[in-house]
Amino acid sequence: MQDDTDTPGWDAINAALAPLYAGQEPRHFGTALPYTLGGQDPLDGISVYWVEAPVPHWHYVTYGLSELYAKESSDAATSGYGFELTFRLAADKGEHAESTPPAWPMNLLQNLARYVFSSGNVFEDGHHLNANGPIALETDTRLCHLAFVADPQLPARDTANGQLQFLQVVGLTDGEMDAIKRWSTRGVLQVLEPAMPLWITDLHRGNLLDDPALAVQVQAGSEREGSSTGMLFIETLDWRQAAGITTLVLGAGQVGSVGELLPLRLRHGKALTLVSRERQWEFVPATDGATTVEGDNVRWLLDDAALQAWHEVRPERGTYTVSSTLQVEVVPTFLRDAKGEVIREIG
Repeated sequence: MQDDTDTPGWDAINAALAPLYAGQEPRHFGTALPYTLGGQDPLDGISVYWVEAPVPHWHYVTYGLSELYAKESSDAATSGYGFELTFRLAADKGEHAESTPPAWPMNLLQNLARYVFSSGNVFEDGHHLNANGPIALETDTRLCHLAFVADPQLPARDTANGQLQFLQVVGLTDGEMDAIKRWSTRGVLQVLEPAMPLWITDLHRGNLLDDPALAVQVQAGSEREGSSTGMLFIETLDWRQAAGITTLVLGAGQVGSVGELLPLRLRHGKALTLVSRERQWEFVPATDGATTVEGDNVRWLLDDAALQAWHEVRPERGTYTVSSTLQVEVVPTFLRDAKGEVIREIG
């Protein structure tokens, strides 16, 4: 695909949105100081559209995770990181097309982009993460988790700079995220879609799996397919070795998720990978090769006895023995506000 403009990637995003929002001029929020010049916001901008159906909501779309201008990367097949993020937020009562869209989703999207830019780790359809608190700070929403799914109205497309996908960020409750871990992001979201059309995030809703009919469908899917969650993005991940023992360091806020997923993955012959900004630790079934520790990457075998011992690892500070060669040190997880100030401590 050829594009002779100076902004082929930007134009490709606009072209994808044009059929959906013909005649609507979006609210576009640009970045004053580019990230490349020392600014804090990696995205060049975010456009926000007003949508009436299926329920009134705001549709946020990022510009900057793909290559917006002349092609610079050596990967001709992929534009930048290969995706842009979108987010659909249910409108509050009284909001309308002339209202100002809420700003907090833009902060959320910038934070997600900041993680990608600083770590090099990309999000993909089916990924999820724990927001370690309300996805909208200083609210009492029950949505404390995020899932990533292909935007249902913006299919992947080829651009002059390579392939581009639109990944929608979806806010979820503790119960819904637990179900995703036991099954899969796509499976759970498909079950929830009739109650959450277009996977619009509504800060004021409760746990949709309180509906017995939906819960039964999710349980059946989990029993049929097992867990497809192979990777967890976590803030605290470190390790050290001494006297033949490796000490894995995890944050208290992450221990529960790791402990729940390990048996759902390893007992089905599947690996579980923990990824932070700098390091990666992969747990694999005991029958799958050998344990290796190389630089910032670990591949660690766990047998049934170690899996059973992991049940004793609590989300409280302390050191817990998993096997004769592995122990887990749990340190506090600190939740911070937008200014970096600690608002809550876990563990």
